[in-house]
Amino acid sequence: MTRVTALIRQALWTHPLPGAAPAALLNHVTRQRGFGGGALYSCVGIRVRVLATGFRAKSTVQGIRCEVEEAESEYVRWRSGGGTVHSLAEVHSSVVVEHGALVESKAQVGANARISAGCVVGPGVFVGESTTLGYNVVLQNCSVGASCTLHPGVCVGQDGFGFLENSSGEIVKKPQLLRVQIGSHVEIGANTCIDRGSWRDTVIGDYTKIDNLVQIGHNAAIGRGCMLCGQVGIAGSATIGDYVVIGGKAGVSDHVTVASRVRIAAKSGVMSNIDKPGDYAGFPAVPAREWRKQMVVLRRMGRPAVKELSLEDGEGEVPAGEYH
Repeated sequence: MTRVTALIRQALWTHPLPGAAPAALLNHVTRQRGFGGGALYSCVGIRVRVLATGFRAKSTVQGIRCEVEEAESEYVRWRSGGGTVHSLAEVHSSVVVEHGALVESKAQVGANARISAGCVVGPGVFVGESTTLGYNVVLQNCSVGASCTLHPGVCVGQDGFGFLENSSGEIVKKPQLLRVQIGSHVEIGANTCIDRGSWRDTVIGDYTKIDNLVQIGHNAAIGRGCMLCGQVGIAGSATIGDYVVIGGKAGVSDHVTVASRVRIAAKSGVMSNIDKPGDYAGFPAVPAREWRKQMVVLRRMGRPAVKELSLEDGEGEVPAGEYH
């Protein structure tokens, strides 16, 4: 057997087969126990079957013939749930893929994960063990850690909003080629979108919790144990530290850095870096105590003047145009 294996290796390396990567073929050959499961050998010739596309070829060294025959890539019905799984995907046997869900080529899905109806797990996506994907979740260009929950409608790994103006004044798209890295024990609410990176991966740290309808732009980095409430917007290339809480409808501008242990009030706008832990509020966001003082001053400025009335002014009646 050792001699046969050595000759196969020599044949594949010295006489490469068209359309095939020798390393990939060798890995497949060595994985076959006793060259079973479609791979045959004898003292006259050897035939090796691999999952490839579009060729049938032979290579011979020292009387040993290696013949690679294509087996077309195909989709199969998953036995647990009835979903569709590509033959080149690596899906653990304990995974449930519900009817109407699709797992694409070279995706990897860990043990005890659940992929609900309508989900799409794109090519090369990694889904960790015990992770649950709700209905109609779409994953591409990303990895999701263990024990995560993605609620219905979540979209991860699509292109970020990156454009520029060329010399002719036309708006052209900037390449968005990187990925999204989501840690473990992360929960993402319904219809939240997380864009893939352009100059660095978009990152969501372990144990972070994200509410419904949140937008996270490309290249954003969110730390560990953060909480983002509904309709929060994190612009591209923002950096959020660990254990940050952001209230509903608040926004963080692009390329801004927020330190760890910061709390941002609802509807605030973070327009510049926040370097110290604490509570912040307002637009632009300032320390919460300062914001409260600003609100007191504004209310006083906008309050109508009150005029003291005497009995001589109509026995206490309020003249026209005056207010209490």
